[in-house]
Amino acid sequence: MNRLAAPRGTHDVLPPRSADWNRLEAHARQIAESFGYGEIRTPTFEATELFVRGVGETTDIVEKEMYTFQDKGDRSMTLRPEWTAPVVRAVLEHSLLAQGPQRLYYIGSIFRYERPQAGRFREAHQFGIECFGFAGPEADAEVIGLATTLLGRYGLSGVTVRLNSVGDEVCRPRYREALLAHFRPHLAELSADSQSRLERNPLRILDSKSPADAPFVATAPAFLDTLCDDCRVHFDGVRRYLDELGIGYEVDPRIVRGLDYYTRTVFEITSTALGAQSTVCGGGRYDGLVSSLGGPPTAAVGFGLGLERFLMMVDAAQDGTPKPRRGIQAIALGAAARAQLIPLAGRLRAQTGLPVFIDYGDRKLTAHFKLADRNGARWALIFGDNELALGEIVFRDLEQRAERRLPLDGAVGRIAQAIVEESTDE
Repeated sequence: MNRLAAPRGTHDVLPPRSADWNRLEAHARQIAESFGYGEIRTPTFEATELFVRGVGETTDIVEKEMYTFQDKGDRSMTLRPEWTAPVVRAVLEHSLLAQGPQRLYYIGSIFRYERPQAGRFREAHQFGIECFGFAGPEADAEVIGLATTLLGRYGLSGVTVRLNSVGDEVCRPRYREALLAHFRPHLAELSADSQSRLERNPLRILDSKSPADAPFVATAPAFLDTLCDDCRVHFDGVRRYLDELGIGYEVDPRIVRGLDYYTRTVFEITSTALGAQSTVCGGGRYDGLVSSLGGPPTAAVGFGLGLERFLMMVDAAQDGTPKPRRGIQAIALGAAARAQLIPLAGRLRAQTGLPVFIDYGDRKLTAHFKLADRNGARWALIFGDNELALGEIVFRDLEQRAERRLPLDGAVGRIAQAIVEESTDE
């Protein structure tokens, strides 16, 4: 019988790694809510039409990467390849815009069929925010500020905000003509994908990763040179607010993002935590998406942050730094000691709020300490026949290698107080 395994491009998250995920998600939720955002959850699959209309027919996502299937009702369904279009669909379906501007955040899976590599999976996870109803540059700066707040909490190295504007329906046609004039003479030298996209959507060539396209992309005209007056004023406003918020940035005219719905501001946040410059977060403004999906004209801006890639960067930044120990390993040496330690462990969980680990097997003390190390426990309770006879319990600080003996009577209160004292001393 073949051994069962997770599908290629997916991965299991196991303890203690799952604790890192929980902390990251908790930080993301806390920061988003401190900015006034509420969580939205959408179905894992949607009608394929949503992504074709919302993301764009000429994007890599729609052309190559979507997991699409026919359901039993012969309807075309697609596993969610990105979050913004589903969020817009939900906002329209539930008439949220009738209540005024909306600030929403999400955490969950996306699915894309692409070659798995480090930090890139076929089922990946994203944290992101979507801000609806604010047309001014203040919202753009708010969104970027929320992202940099999360990155700042983890102290990632070499973080850079890269900023650009891709204009709107007024100035984008001029830029399209400038790109056509630039790329057409080199049509035969472009990659096959770029050749097919040139007349349909030449902006997609700027997002090409093909080495064949690189020299022509490098010399392509910049969007900033063709911005209309309104888009230039908006872009200057974003920069001014970022300056006032103390958020550093670089203007990068090559950023276009990979989705068709972006207008005006686009940005990426990169870090050198993995050595080479790597994107950890990207987003921008998409003022036309809501109306393209059947809603009223609505200004909108947001970002998406890949959790797998982010945690890889956090690991690299903290390489060699021991993770803080937390919780209590309850160690019983013998059945009689175990019978008394189990209710004690239960009361400690309730009173301290800390994890209390306990192993029910008969092991040597050294084996119990190995389990404590694996669990990342900070303290250990040791209770054996000698302690049972003396009416005591050993309370050991596994970090400081110090211990004290406490009377078993009233031990929970004394242990809780000892933990508070030792935590305060640090």
